Amino acid sequence: MISVMPNTGLAIELQPAERTQLEQWESAHGTPQQVALRCRIILRAVAGQQNVAIAEGLGVSRPTVQLWRKRVHQQGIGEVWEIAPGRGRKAHYDQGQRERIIKATLQSKPKGMTYWSCRLMAKAQKVSKNTVNRLWQLHNIKPHLSRTFKLSRDAKFLEKLTDVVGLYMNPPDKALVLCVDEKSQIQALDRTQPGLPLKKGRCGTMTHDYKRNGTTTLFAALNVLDGQVIGECHGRHRHQEWRKFLRRLDAEFPPELKLHVVMDNYGTHKEPHVQAWLKKHPRFVCHFVPSSSSWLNLVERWFRELTEKAIRRGSFLSVPELKQAIEAFMQAWNESPKPFIWSATVEDIIKKIDRARVKMEQIKPGSTQPRGKRRRCSVKLYMGHITSEWKSRPNLMEVKGSEAQGRHREMGFEGSVEQRYGPMDKNWIGVSFAKMMSDAKGL
Repeated sequence: MISVMPNTGLAIELQPAERTQLEQWESAHGTPQQVALRCRIILRAVAGQQNVAIAEGLGVSRPTVQLWRKRVHQQGIGEVWEIAPGRGRKAHYDQGQRERIIKATLQSKPKGMTYWSCRLMAKAQKVSKNTVNRLWQLHNIKPHLSRTFKLSRDAKFLEKLTDVVGLYMNPPDKALVLCVDEKSQIQALDRTQPGLPLKKGRCGTMTHDYKRNGTTTLFAALNVLDGQVIGECHGRHRHQEWRKFLRRLDAEFPPELKLHVVMDNYGTHKEPHVQAWLKKHPRFVCHFVPSSSSWLNLVERWFRELTEKAIRRGSFLSVPELKQAIEAFMQAWNESPKPFIWSATVEDIIKKIDRARVKMEQIKPGSTQPRGKRRRCSVKLYMGHITSEWKSRPNLMEVKGSEAQGRHREMGFEGSVEQRYGPMDKNWIGVSFAKMMSDAKGL
C-alpha cells in the first residue's frame, strides 16, 4: 500500500521578533541564496499558504516545503542555516593546503616586502585570490593592517598601575580626580586650496599639502566625575606655564576639596619650582602613570575627540584662529559633557601585558626588562669620560685600551671595543666614536 503525503503542512507559529529576523535574513545582501529560499518558504507558510502553492510560487518541490516546515516547527528558525552532514558544496582544497596558506601568512613574508596581499599569496600557493581572502576572513587575519603599541619598562609599573586604576574605579570621598596633560605642538595648518564639501556619494575632501602657520600647546584637565574639561593654550610648555595652569585649577574648585591629579612623567611636572609650589598646596595629590603608558591617562581619550572633531579637518590661517577653534570645542563639550568610564581591572591589564611580554621575550630576550640604574649611571660616567678625553686630546685612541674596554663592558656589551667598533686608529674618532655615543644614548 502506497501512502500519500498530505498537501497541508505542520502549522508554524512564530513570535513577532522571529518573523522580523526571518525577513532580515531573507533580504540581507550577505545571506546565502539557499538560506534566503528557506526563509521565504517559512514566511509564506506562516502567512497561511498551502504546500503546493508555496512550491509552485518558489519553483521548488512539495517535499522540500514539507521538510523545512517540519524542521522549523521542531527546532526553530535557526535551523534554516544548518546543512545536513554530507550535503552542501564539497571543499576544493584539503585541510593541509588551507593550513599551509595560514602558516605562510603568519610566519613568512614575500620577497622584498613586509606583508602578503591576497594576490601575492594566491600566486605563491597556486590558488585563487578569493580562496585566500575567504581563509583570511575565516581566521580574522588582516596582513595589510598594523597597530602601534609600547610595553612599559617602568620598574614600578605595577605599583603605579594599581594606584591610577584604583583611583578611577574607587575614587576617595570628598575629593575630585583630574586627569591632566599637555597636548603640545598643535599645528595651525592652512590648506593650499579650499576643500570640496560633502555630497551624496562623495565624502568631504581636502588638499594633501598645507602651510604651517605656527603651533600652540593645550593644557587640559579632565574631571573624571562628570567629564568636564578645563583648558588653556600657551605658546610653550615650560614649568612656568605648568604652574600657571595649576594655579587656575586651584582657583576653579572649592578649597575644601582635595584634588587627585593624574599626570605623566614629563620633566616639567617634577621641576623643583613645581615641587615647591605643590608642597605649599597640599590639596594637590599627584599620581604618576608608568612611563610609556599614556593610555592610562583618560585625558588622552579626550584629546582624540578634540583632534578628530575640531583640528584634523580644520584649516587655520593663524595661531589665534586655532586657539579660537579649540576654545569653541571645549565650550561645546562642556555644555553636554560625556564622562569616560574606566572598566579594565588591574588583573585584566596584567594578564594582557604578561601575554605580550612572553611573546616579546621569545622574539628578543631582555627587551621587556626594566632598565637598570647601574647601567644608566655607567653610561653617563662613560660619556662624560670620553667627552672630556676628546676635548683635552686630539685623538681618542690615546685613551688606554684597558680603560676603554672596562667602560665598554660596563655598558653591557660583550667582546672587545675593537671587535664592535673597529681598530683604534686615526679614523676611529670620525666613524666609531659617533656610533659609540649613539649606542650609549640609546641605553
